[in-house]
Amino acid sequence: MSASREKQIRQEQASSGWVDPKVVREQEQRKKEKRSNILYGTIAALFLIAVIAAGIWRSNVIPKNATAVTIDGEKYTAAEVGFYYQNVYQNFVSNYSYLLSYMGLNTQASLDSQTVSETAASWIGAEAGQTWKDYFLSQALDQMATVQSVLNTAKAEGYTYSAGVQAQYDDSMAALKKSAEANSLSVSQFLKNSMGAQMTEKVYADQLMRVLQYDDYASAHYDSLTYDDGKINDTYKADTNKYDLVSYEIVAIPGVAESTTDADGNEVEPTEEESVAALEKAGKAADQMLADYRAGQSLETLSKADESYVYTLNEKGTYSGDVVTEWLFDGARKEGDSDVLDYNSTYYVVVFLDRFRDETPEIDVRHILIQPEAGTLSEGDEGYEAQQAQLKADAKAKAEGILAQWQAGEATEASFSTLAMKESADGSKYTGGLIDGITPDSSLVESFKNWCLDASRKPGDTGVVESDYGAHVMYFVGEQLPVWESSVVSDLRDVDYSEWLEGLSADSTIERHDFGMKFVG
Repeated sequence: MSASREKQIRQEQASSGWVDPKVVREQEQRKKEKRSNILYGTIAALFLIAVIAAGIWRSNVIPKNATAVTIDGEKYTAAEVGFYYQNVYQNFVSNYSYLLSYMGLNTQASLDSQTVSETAASWIGAEAGQTWKDYFLSQALDQMATVQSVLNTAKAEGYTYSAGVQAQYDDSMAALKKSAEANSLSVSQFLKNSMGAQMTEKVYADQLMRVLQYDDYASAHYDSLTYDDGKINDTYKADTNKYDLVSYEIVAIPGVAESTTDADGNEVEPTEEESVAALEKAGKAADQMLADYRAGQSLETLSKADESYVYTLNEKGTYSGDVVTEWLFDGARKEGDSDVLDYNSTYYVVVFLDRFRDETPEIDVRHILIQPEAGTLSEGDEGYEAQQAQLKADAKAKAEGILAQWQAGEATEASFSTLAMKESADGSKYTGGLIDGITPDSSLVESFKNWCLDASRKPGDTGVVESDYGAHVMYFVGEQLPVWESSVVSDLRDVDYSEWLEGLSADSTIERHDFGMKFVG
């Protein structure tokens, strides 16, 4: 995954959380993020914790200027530490919401009174027995050290931050003001309710800017990492299973005995004899199906003999290390190979079709999202459909006007990027409307994806596409690396980026100050 795509995810989250909850996420499902993410995806969560965060200390008398921590000689107050602490905590709660009870974390109780269980420690790489507050605080301080190191490096190199940094900062602060107004609060009081009595608008704004600058420079560094063909091919050959795909047919034949019901309606578990018999029956059925397939019958047709059988044709199977993929990815496998495999009380009749690399080129585009204005009628009201149709038509007309404006100017990718930052309602605006790494498997709205993947598309092509989210002014950037090669490059970048990031703050000295630290968390 490219840094621009990962950054876009954060920006889209910020857009939907801060500005407009209906803002489109054009590419909702990306490749799995592997790159180290210092701020757990987005600072947007900080806006979502108003009046709901548990355990925030709210005294009206706090020595706001007391130093809470010193990192390599740079001092931070409790409010500044609290900015990162609350971000770590709230994002952790969001990311692990369905597992909190298993971890033993009660968000309604003081974090200082709860300790990390052995189970939780094994899942998150924490130290069992420490308090949850200490865990989140350590994470926050590590983040602060990394952000500081990256910013110092950027300054030493004379790095110029992209225009998207200021644009996102301005939008975020404007959204903060709107959120406060929506709650009939001043910005200052809203922040205090959300992040503790020590938080001020200035502290929040300063740290937000630091985080955005960090992200911009770190993303630029990630994108700057390049590799020659030799390195790419060597990495591929070292683990072909990771990058290759296979196509195959498979039928799953369950070998589990079904439960029965007694005269009183109670469920009766199968006996051991019944379970053995069911498994034996499934095995015989699998062997017979394999023989029939080898005799020329269709595997899909054979699978219809019993409704419990499940047939699948997988044209892009990936390696997972289970019994089936171990067989499929065996280096000796040839087209047409077939076999019966058993695993976990199920028999599988599997036919190998092909092994290959995905040579599909990834596509990059830029877009400007124009959302329809909010209507005055509710669904079900007379005239609602007509009003919605008119609002969509107005959005399309506006999009066409923006495209004409661009065409009348320099009509370059750079000018389109600038216009996207100004006009788009999508979170990708901060990277000039960039949506990258698009393939036929991307989870995009069909009209958008179809335009991007049109075989006749050429670099510089433009147009207007309508979707459920509004009208998109499109700019085709071009084809990039094939999918397999992009995956290799991403893995190489992930390793080098992580080492670079860890190296910057590896020798950082973090000194806590007891008095100031009392007001954090």
